[in-house]
Amino acid sequence: MNCLENKKKIYYFNSLENLSAYHFSKTLTELLLKYMNRNTKIVFLCIGSDRATGDCLGPIIGYKLSKMNYHNCKVYGTLESPVHANNLAQTIATIQDEHKDSLIVAIDASLGTSNHVGYITLGEGSLKPGAGVKKTLPEVGDIHITGIVNLSGILDNMLLQTTRLNVVMKLADCISLGIKFSMLGL
Repeated sequence: MNCLENKKKIYYFNSLENLSAYHFSKTLTELLLKYMNRNTKIVFLCIGSDRATGDCLGPIIGYKLSKMNYHNCKVYGTLESPVHANNLAQTIATIQDEHKDSLIVAIDASLGTSNHVGYITLGEGSLKPGAGVKKTLPEVGDIHITGIVNLSGILDNMLLQTTRLNVVMKLADCISLGIKFSMLGL
């Protein structure tokens, strides 16, 4: 889970709206073009665990993105090989070592207010994984994407266990489709 600590503009998209994947994709493409040149590799870092419904957004998106075969992309964090609290720092070190000048798009689930559950956030700068459940993990990303999977409040760890899979899947479908549209447009 994450908490955004970013002073730059954050865009919100309702995953239930018909054209949300299109609008998300258009904004993501603009951000990608702002930070990359023709030779820039894009690394999608999909953070989360497959052991809690509320935290599996990242690995599900990573699984979906790993099926793409774009020459300038690399995906870390899938259902088969998730990136979570125990291996995040090592994965970031690997990315910095193997993809030195890459553009990192960090993707994670987050908690929010009741009127934002099911929304996607997109913005410039890093996200801080684990902050929503009081974990101290390294910030990561040039661009961040989150899906608000449940309410924030008391017993946030319990909320991760009781999050509806339907909410997570709708967010994952919308984000994955938007990323695919963006990659086709680059």
